[in-house]
Amino acid sequence: MSEIIHLYHTNDFHSHFENWPRIDKFLKERRQLHQETGEEAVILDIGDHVDRWHPFSEGTMGKGNIDLLNEAGYQYVTIGNNEGITLPHEALDTLYNKAHFKVLAANIYYLNDTRPQWALPYWIHTTKKGTKLGMIGLTAFFQKFYRALDWHIADPFAELQKQIEKIKEMADVVIVLSHLGIHDDERMAEDFPEIDIILGAHTHHILHQGKLVNQALLCGAGKYGFYIGQVELTLNDKKEVIKKTAMLYDTNDLPELKGERSWIEEMNQVGRDALKQVVLSLPEPLENDWFKVSPLTKILGEALREWSEADCSFVNAGLLLEGLPQGPVSKGDIHQICPHPINPCIVEVNGRELKEILMLSRNEEWPHIQVKGFGFRGKIMGVMHYDQIEFKRTKNGIVKEISVKGTKIQPDQTYKLALPDMFTFGHFFPSIQRSKQKEYLMPEFLRDILLWKLKKMYPDN
Repeated sequence: MSEIIHLYHTNDFHSHFENWPRIDKFLKERRQLHQETGEEAVILDIGDHVDRWHPFSEGTMGKGNIDLLNEAGYQYVTIGNNEGITLPHEALDTLYNKAHFKVLAANIYYLNDTRPQWALPYWIHTTKKGTKLGMIGLTAFFQKFYRALDWHIADPFAELQKQIEKIKEMADVVIVLSHLGIHDDERMAEDFPEIDIILGAHTHHILHQGKLVNQALLCGAGKYGFYIGQVELTLNDKKEVIKKTAMLYDTNDLPELKGERSWIEEMNQVGRDALKQVVLSLPEPLENDWFKVSPLTKILGEALREWSEADCSFVNAGLLLEGLPQGPVSKGDIHQICPHPINPCIVEVNGRELKEILMLSRNEEWPHIQVKGFGFRGKIMGVMHYDQIEFKRTKNGIVKEISVKGTKIQPDQTYKLALPDMFTFGHFFPSIQRSKQKEYLMPEFLRDILLWKLKKMYPDN
């Protein structure tokens, strides 16, 4: 007698709670439907549900997200880089204390190579008809970041090999919860013929009907709760998969719920209430402008250099979404103007490399470009502000000399450049991306060092 199993999956929610009420209702209705028809339903999240850009997640340090997953009936999750490397060590280590679901994360360890109690390498889910689903969770291999937070992150493919060896004889179906990205998912499908399903994340890919690579069905449900994924497995009486299909449900197509908008505002208010503690008082307003260097941008640039103990720094004005008014300033105010999960980074470069980086940073198109990803949660790049860096120009405005701390850059001298870690990713600065001399300062975000600097500047207010 055949068996039908349904896997419902979400990924890269990033605390976009505007879509949560419909997701919650949809999953509860589907679970009830399948119970009534005698079919199995398993509900999974593939990481980056928590994102500290939202005041609710910031104010509860992600534990509010766990409550929502509990209430919606999730059974299995893996961690994404937003859970793994934007929370301080202790916050991640206690994040799942009240979880009603199992956390599958095979490649995260303490520095002594023991596993956290909350992170299971795999789990065998047995359906009511006795079919065994072997599930393995893996998260992105951001080794330097995890190390800076006192975690050891193992190579996900080496870890996958070990776990598949353990479960392949026990499991009728092998499922990977992969927060690695589409390219690694494709490689995984090619390298491991034992895998039946890969539920993907991290690169926000959208696979409406899935993608068959080798024998594995790859799935991805985009980002921000725009989609809910469903995989339907049909097994024969020998517990062999004879059919597997994937589809996505667009949450915009689901009916708006009564009270949905007030619930979304309530999430914001809970976060604001948690962050209402006044941390300083400003005797004057501090303005910010995305298209010219303004007081608050200047303060952030100085804070970045001083905190990092670097020779020089630069920041883009778009990192600050607003200025600060005169008077009391709360934690929530600081979070509101600088919500990005972006850390300071120090890059050691020689003078030739530094000049190349600084000239690239003056790209006239950059202030207006929209930045997506890399931890940036703002709108546009904005102009660059330079601290302890001076450009000397000819009468025609051409840069003829660059100095650091008043001295002309020397080609073979080593300099410590502090900058937001977003510039170490992507294609902003190829020489920084290639450099092995990078130190990420964690767990502090840019907003933490901005507050540190403001408290130094206004200690009695």
